[in-house]
Amino acid sequence: MNHHITQTMAAGLLTVCLVGCETMSPSKLSTITKADFGKTSEGQAVEIYTLHNSKGAEARILTYGGIVQKLSMPDKHGKFADVVLGYDQLQGYLDKTPYFGALVGRYGNRIGAGKFTLQGTTYQLATNNGANALHGGLKGFDKVVWTAKSSVGVHGPQLALAYVSKDGEEGYPGNLEVTAIYTLTENNELKLEYTAKTDKPTVLNLTHHSYFNLAGQGNGDILGHVVYINADQTTPVDSGLITTGKFADVTGTPFDFRTPTAIGTRINDPNPILQYGPGYDHNWVINKPLGAFGLQARVVEPTSGRVLEVWSDEPGLQFYAGNFLDGTITGKGGAVYKIHDAFCMEPQHYPDSPNKPNFPSVELKPGQTFHNTIVYKFSVE
Repeated sequence: MNHHITQTMAAGLLTVCLVGCETMSPSKLSTITKADFGKTSEGQAVEIYTLHNSKGAEARILTYGGIVQKLSMPDKHGKFADVVLGYDQLQGYLDKTPYFGALVGRYGNRIGAGKFTLQGTTYQLATNNGANALHGGLKGFDKVVWTAKSSVGVHGPQLALAYVSKDGEEGYPGNLEVTAIYTLTENNELKLEYTAKTDKPTVLNLTHHSYFNLAGQGNGDILGHVVYINADQTTPVDSGLITTGKFADVTGTPFDFRTPTAIGTRINDPNPILQYGPGYDHNWVINKPLGAFGLQARVVEPTSGRVLEVWSDEPGLQFYAGNFLDGTITGKGGAVYKIHDAFCMEPQHYPDSPNKPNFPSVELKPGQTFHNTIVYKFSVE
């Protein structure tokens, strides 16, 4: 156990005992520990941090890609299960991963033709999704090793990851200093807080890419999960999954989740924009003022009773239904991940915003501080 943490927890235990308790089980304390998790192909050491809250929830986070490798939450009977897809070993993430659990940047989602113009200068990015740039490029934030600092605060165990993205990395301008703070709260929330600063005008869109299955990873598909999305509109895409720049009303379409609906109910609807997915892989325009923190989505798995609420100050939400999981990946515990075996809820700015002047700006200028917060809150019903 990290020496600083040992001191913190010992002090916490002493405080409790001073006010009249006999003993306190270590399992009832919030803790954070670290262990080695292998090395990258370049020989960089990777660590895994295990966060426990006093309720028994657990999150395991890698310094490689800021990846949430495990997230264990209780069902309605108090039984814990790991609700995110991933690998038991680092090599899986190095060999083949559709961004399992990753911290995504510099730009989450797609940038059309992998280029944009900022203050008169056109930047060509690395393209890794056909002709487009996706999730930061060939070596985005999901494929770098972050430096870590751990602590236990009043809200629970906390891991702060930091990375400096150099000017020109993957084609993006500016030296960018990024911090991502993960907190496993006493309310069974995984809270992510991102901040960043740049020395040159750049574009930035950070998000999180866990693949959730509220029945437990490896326990079948997510088509019976019931989804609510707080949105009246989407940003429709063309056949290359690049936004058209328009807004579309969800009324009367398979994109209307204002009434909670099972994922599988309309996923095969002939709607052409849905079938570009194929299936759900689209951005919703969340009903709230720009920059306001609020509820984006709520997902219920009826059998286990697990509930996931997604809260953020981001204007959009990419909901993805695992359309490209095809049975070729064997993940944790030998589970084979097939189509629709998980879903992603990625709070973010709208896709291709650098090329859509009518979308909220993603420009970050020197002297400004980028900040966004994502909370994945778990409960049962």
